[in-house]
Amino acid sequence: MNSLVIAFISIILFWAGFVFYARLLERVWEVNPTHSTPAFSKYDGVDYIPARHWTILFGHHFASIAGAGPIIGPVIAAMLWGWLPALIWIVIGCIFLGGVHDFSALMLSLRHDGKSIADVTQRILNFKSKMVFSAFVFLSLILVMAVFSAVTAKTLMNEPGLVIPTFGLIFVAILVGLMMYKWRWNQLIATIIGVALLFGLLILGNHIPIVINAIDPLKIWIIILLVYAFIASVLPVNILLQPRDYLSTFILFFGLLFGYTGLVLTRPQMHTPAFISWTARQGYLWPMLSVIVACGAISGFHSLIAGGTTSKQLANEGEARRIGYGAMILEGILALLALLCVTAGLYWTQGSGEAGLIYPQLMKGGDWIGTFSAGFGRITRPILGSLGTISAAVMLNAFVMTTLDSATRINRYITEELFGDGLRIKIFRNRYFSTSVIICLTLWLALGNWKIIWPIFGTANQLVAALVLLVVSAYLAGVRKVTKITILPTIFMLITTFTALIWQGIRCFRQQNILLFIITALLFILAVFIMREVVVCKRLLFRNTAAPR
Repeated sequence: MNSLVIAFISIILFWAGFVFYARLLERVWEVNPTHSTPAFSKYDGVDYIPARHWTILFGHHFASIAGAGPIIGPVIAAMLWGWLPALIWIVIGCIFLGGVHDFSALMLSLRHDGKSIADVTQRILNFKSKMVFSAFVFLSLILVMAVFSAVTAKTLMNEPGLVIPTFGLIFVAILVGLMMYKWRWNQLIATIIGVALLFGLLILGNHIPIVINAIDPLKIWIIILLVYAFIASVLPVNILLQPRDYLSTFILFFGLLFGYTGLVLTRPQMHTPAFISWTARQGYLWPMLSVIVACGAISGFHSLIAGGTTSKQLANEGEARRIGYGAMILEGILALLALLCVTAGLYWTQGSGEAGLIYPQLMKGGDWIGTFSAGFGRITRPILGSLGTISAAVMLNAFVMTTLDSATRINRYITEELFGDGLRIKIFRNRYFSTSVIICLTLWLALGNWKIIWPIFGTANQLVAALVLLVVSAYLAGVRKVTKITILPTIFMLITTFTALIWQGIRCFRQQNILLFIITALLFILAVFIMREVVVCKRLLFRNTAAPR
């Protein structure tokens, strides 16, 4: 089958979801552009700061949620089960689950002063639920940070040409932030200067690769990245985080443009089988497909971004659909491109294509990033020539970095709420101390065998999504709104992720991986507790079937 046909049909479906289904969500939540947002009502100059334009906030939100998930997930899933199951889950998941989850999480936070989803849980359920949910999110974010810091470190080690653009972007972002917020420059002029400097860094990095000559360079890069994450998480959001993510989005836009243009020019056939098997070394097609693909269809991490940083910067409630639902749709388009790059851009068997472009061979060493980069390079060869492969690595690395610093900042909020406010340990109210604790725990986990964390990270991530949908449904029921649009995804995600968690717990126990078994058991217990609290608090999720007002 031709990959261009698949891309065309999928993008039409994504467009229909954004135009029609997202409008239904707006009616359920009674979106009102005249409402004052927390960015104004709770302004503090550090976290609560209204974005100058919705495109800037879209850039921050999308760059933060994208990360490595929508690329790595499809690359692994297509190898295990075939391209068709992954494609169906990406399209259906984005429209009816991921978009609903992201938009609803953003709106829920906006309705509660821009507070985190964990903090909102106390208002909807009770204090115990907030503490348990915060602990659940705290553990999940440590997993996220450990995985993404290790993934980025490995990329910097294998692609030394990425070092200068990766870290140079930090200083460019600070400059752009000063231009827009302190010096009040025109946004277009600041953007042009920032993008020009960014591409200059890419060229410079290609000519001056930075290599760390040490016994274990991977560990050194992990430490460097976590030091950066510490600094980024305590600075005012409009100084580094927001402009950095905004500029990083341009890298993705160019990547998407070149990738899909390459598909139009080359029109490659699908080389990977549509369906391979119901079972694989990672488990059964269901429930493990939704865990492996994760961010490409639905991700609990998105709700933490929506209620952690985005809701504190949204200047107009009417822009919530573009940012909350729209960013999820764009992430689905990115996941689709990643899927087509490895299943149509690469070959399945030896002798069927060019040497070095055999999908199963590239995946043998667990080089997920290299596999995607090779496929992207093959697709974009008519446009970028030999630069296609390195461009893919730059695109992926930029988004992993944005996810890392956003995750650190959000976990700082959670840590302050959990230990500082909840347990009344005063020292945790200091953002420098709480961030230090997070960084140390992440470092301990990342310096281990980080690859075995990925499936647990995926399951924890999806469980967060299921629980957020459960809390959202409880809130909608409490204010007498329609709950069907959220409760059906909730039921599906709860059944899917609980099954995956049980299967992985048994697997970790059999493999005598005690650390991951304990983490799995804790996540399971915490999730069960939150579900019980929803029932105990008598949030009757099915009681309201009236049409939205």
